[in-house]
Amino acid sequence: MKASDWDERYAAHDLVWSAEPNRFVAEIVGPMTPGRALDVAAGEGRNAIWMAQQGWTVVAADYSTVAVERMRSLAADRLGDDLARLTPLVADATQPAPGGPAAYDLALLSYLQLPAPEWRQALREAVEAVRPGGRVVVVGHAGRNLAEGWGGPGDRSVLYDPDEVLERADGLPVTVEHSGIRERPVDTDEGERVALDTVVVLRREA
Repeated sequence: MKASDWDERYAAHDLVWSAEPNRFVAEIVGPMTPGRALDVAAGEGRNAIWMAQQGWTVVAADYSTVAVERMRSLAADRLGDDLARLTPLVADATQPAPGGPAAYDLALLSYLQLPAPEWRQALREAVEAVRPGGRVVVVGHAGRNLAEGWGGPGDRSVLYDPDEVLERADGLPVTVEHSGIRERPVDTDEGERVALDTVVVLRREA
């Protein structure tokens, strides 16, 4: 989708995504010592706002201007004295990260669903953005979700299973700390369904 398409989608709804952080982001990032974080394709900022509440200093980037403006508004309502911990801005995930190389302790790619070449470039930029010892956390709709899960995009070309993430990380200066498929319960009008998500944690090498 183009930035203008996302602008239209965000403008058509009061809140496109949940106000709560993604369950896997909270599970993985929660125990970490807060530092500087980059939230790539942050949308309306649900994960970025939560991280700021946990003590992180967060740069949250999205290429939808409407999403970034909504993030600013939500942050002003929710963060109070911690508002300065969050910097929302418009940026493209496939371009060099704001702040320059090795500027962050954590880079988050949460449901960034792009075709393989663009996604590989976004991952490369995320790895470049974190310092040695820092982590890149990937959460996304799994390819297996099409046949075995519920919801998410219907285009296989923008989905990725864990092995595909590791393949796209090949050659990058990272080690794998975690890689797997996780089940995510989803409440629907027809009852609870289960979505399948890819969750990968990479650690930047020196």
